[in-house]
Amino acid sequence: MLFNSYEFIFAFLPITFFIYFYLNSKRLTEASKAFLVLASLFFYSWWNIAYLPIILFSMLFNYVVGVSLSKDQEHTKVSKKTLLAIGVVANVALLGYFKYTDFFIENINLATNGHIPLFHLALPLAISFFTFQQIAYLVDSYRGETREYDFLNYANFVTFFPQLIAGPIVHHAEMMPQFAKTINKVKNYRNIAMGLFIFSIGLFKKVVIADTFAVWATNGFDKAEVLTLIEAWATSLSYTFQLYFDFSGYTDMAIGAALLFNIKLPINFNSPYKAISIQDFWRRWHITLSRFLKDYIYIPLGGNRKGSLRTYSNLMATFLIGGIWHGAGWTFVFWGILHGMALVIHRIWKQLGFKLNTIIAWVITFNFINIAWVFFRAKEWDDAIKVLKGMFGFNGITLSEKHEKYLSFLHQYGVEFGKELANINGSSETLNFLILGTFTVLYFKNSMEMKDSFKPNYKIAFMTAIFFIYSILSFNKISEFLYFNF
Repeated sequence: MLFNSYEFIFAFLPITFFIYFYLNSKRLTEASKAFLVLASLFFYSWWNIAYLPIILFSMLFNYVVGVSLSKDQEHTKVSKKTLLAIGVVANVALLGYFKYTDFFIENINLATNGHIPLFHLALPLAISFFTFQQIAYLVDSYRGETREYDFLNYANFVTFFPQLIAGPIVHHAEMMPQFAKTINKVKNYRNIAMGLFIFSIGLFKKVVIADTFAVWATNGFDKAEVLTLIEAWATSLSYTFQLYFDFSGYTDMAIGAALLFNIKLPINFNSPYKAISIQDFWRRWHITLSRFLKDYIYIPLGGNRKGSLRTYSNLMATFLIGGIWHGAGWTFVFWGILHGMALVIHRIWKQLGFKLNTIIAWVITFNFINIAWVFFRAKEWDDAIKVLKGMFGFNGITLSEKHEKYLSFLHQYGVEFGKELANINGSSETLNFLILGTFTVLYFKNSMEMKDSFKPNYKIAFMTAIFFIYSILSFNKISEFLYFNF
């Protein structure tokens, strides 16, 4: 079920909200927890009920292993370390089977000129997110940082519908105390107002902004055969903004929906395109994934404690895994390698004591991120090369025909005049949206800053209504969120 759908907004969410708090008002705590789990599983199954047994099996397996790991006494037959390894390997194997089997077969066939048939497995919804979340739970249980002896509680932790499909990736220890608080079982009207405000902002980001950029990004990457300089930059920037407004919009809706139930999800975006270094970017972008990669991969590998060369190799390994996690394709692997290399270069740069002007640092960082996203978005290498060739001027420059009478001297330099965005079906609206998108991400407060300074008043109510109503009126097509594919 999509957050940006009529059935979620006008049926599932209000019905779940009222029944949950009604059961709590009658002191039927266990019933309210059970209802929330069932509602979340219904939400998950709406997309495809065939995925339901997979998440149920995953939950049961990890719950049993996690409870065993959290026991104080050491195991006699199987050590805790071995049990943890079994749990992590099982989770990775489940994810790998569904997500990477065909990728490996394709590469084996390519390397050996073989003809092994592909499995054509459907990727279970949210498997990347609930797998990472449960791996974190197992590691935390092994470290003695969390305990869970109630399967119903654990099921709520895994399936809580606002964050189930695409995060934020949460820790057991930051979620379960909130569900346990008695005060959180009573409707909180300030949280309701704040939740609706943040949800409406997220809905507007997705439906009005991201889905508009999506048209030009799709035309450029998937449909155009060749792109001129302006078309290629419009294509790459459209995807850069689409991805941000789509994923941060989803996160805002998740945070807003959770607030209705008095649950505070962690921040996942903090104006990432304001970053002035690649390290700064990863402290702002998909923050809960960055936290997971640091805490459960980078630090266990040794972090920065074993010398510079080991630190660099740990950074590369971490982002190689991050790239592979995002998708089964060499473009994702290369995207991860690019970011790993950028972090290594940034670290060396800092160690040498160099420092750039803030504006120059932002320009370099933003353009690196924008170019790297080309590989993240491209379905095939050829699609990425097509866009990059255009961005670096290999396919010429076409300016709007209305400028020809003033700039005709540019003909001698190979500049042509005509419809400057014809290959992506763009117009002056495209350029206006790109300018507005840049201005928005650089100068507007982000939704989490608005949340922190939230004060219920008529102005906020009016803004909420405008965002919500305009978004609903823009439901000309229902599109899934980009991170549903990961």
